Amino acid sequence: MPEVLLSARNLTKRFGGLAAVHDVSLDLWRGAIHAVIGPNGAGKSTLTNLLSGDLPPTTGSIHLREAEVTGRSPERISRAGLGRSYQKTNIFLPFTVWENVRLAAQSRAQHPLRWLRRATSFKATNEQAERAIELAGLAERRNAVAGTISHGEQRQLEIAMTLATAPQVLLLDEPLAGMGTSEAERMVELLQRLKQAHAIMLVEHDMDAVFALAEQLTVMVNGQVIASGTPEQVRGDAGVQAAYLGEEEL
Repeated sequence: MPEVLLSARNLTKRFGGLAAVHDVSLDLWRGAIHAVIGPNGAGKSTLTNLLSGDLPPTTGSIHLREAEVTGRSPERISRAGLGRSYQKTNIFLPFTVWENVRLAAQSRAQHPLRWLRRATSFKATNEQAERAIELAGLAERRNAVAGTISHGEQRQLEIAMTLATAPQVLLLDEPLAGMGTSEAERMVELLQRLKQAHAIMLVEHDMDAVFALAEQLTVMVNGQVIASGTPEQVRGDAGVQAAYLGEEEL
């Protein structure tokens, strides 16, 4: 049986009388990509924010590696093994690729009693940063200033920063947005590598990438799940075609 690393049950988030997410359940497995798709305003980003702790759910539960994390802060959920990227790239533009990733790794190796030592002198932190840079495919760009690298490389850098925190679950919010063909192909290859050791939830509008990558799909409309299953099952669902995928002629 596949190992479930994150499980959400009956998640609902209300803002006044509006249910941005209503009664959503899903499981994320190690070694698999679970894509969440739907039109704008479907509730995909709100769902991601609930899972990462950026928003507390109104009702429902979230378990990360069997421990309940419902309502915990993003910092505590991150330390429990969850990493996420955002729609808008979130990196330190004046710093090099190496400096960005080392800072992320440093957040997992606090040394409060050794504050007079240079942060760059900690071997374990440096090694964790190097592994993340290598895994993200940025080894040759480690000394480049983040503000000077391409958009696709910046998205890779954000994922490298996430990997430096040693997560087991990755929530990736539109990692292919704004990319050209070659950059998108590199990102697809990266995600294929990452899923071997992680459980990944992918929110993405690129349907070609979604159907190439995902083992499981959840389709949301107006905050609710209208279909969930394998890509083949979702592709053949008449309700999905009418609500969303038919617009893409899939």
